[in-house]
Amino acid sequence: MYKDGQPGEIFIKMAKEGSTLSGIMDAFALSVSISLQYGVPMRALVDKFVNARFEPSGYTGNPDIRYAKSIVDYIGRWLGGKFISPDYLDHEGAAAEADVTPPANAAGGKSPASVTVMKAADPDPSTRPRAAIDDAPYCSECGMLMTPNGSCYKCTNCGSTSGCS
Repeated sequence: MYKDGQPGEIFIKMAKEGSTLSGIMDAFALSVSISLQYGVPMRALVDKFVNARFEPSGYTGNPDIRYAKSIVDYIGRWLGGKFISPDYLDHEGAAAEADVTPPANAAGGKSPASVTVMKAADPDPSTRPRAAIDDAPYCSECGMLMTPNGSCYKCTNCGSTSGCS
């Protein structure tokens, strides 16, 4: 963490050392760390991670994030809940622990993973709440999760719609 309380680096230990999943998660943590060190806002990163859907997914051991759509979704929601707003969690109250358990079936259910964030920041009071639409489609233009707009969906990132005018 930096002296101002902003996160600057994350570390993820997952699966067996040398496994493909471990290598990918190390690269992911390195990418996030470099992004934070070069000034990418935490909200921009977290909003891209939240609602990423791929396997493994499932129920977690964390009562603040009961279900994760992927490991990346889990990490994004945990980071968002800790550093941005409790709105990223399943219910009110931020997670107090620094070590986090990912989806139960991650890495074939063999090895627990942990996320260690090296510094904490005070939540920014000017942050906007995120849309919690679990079954909304992804934008065909930019890939962000769309939000309801009448009987259609609209992308809050690029402004495209799901076919409505």
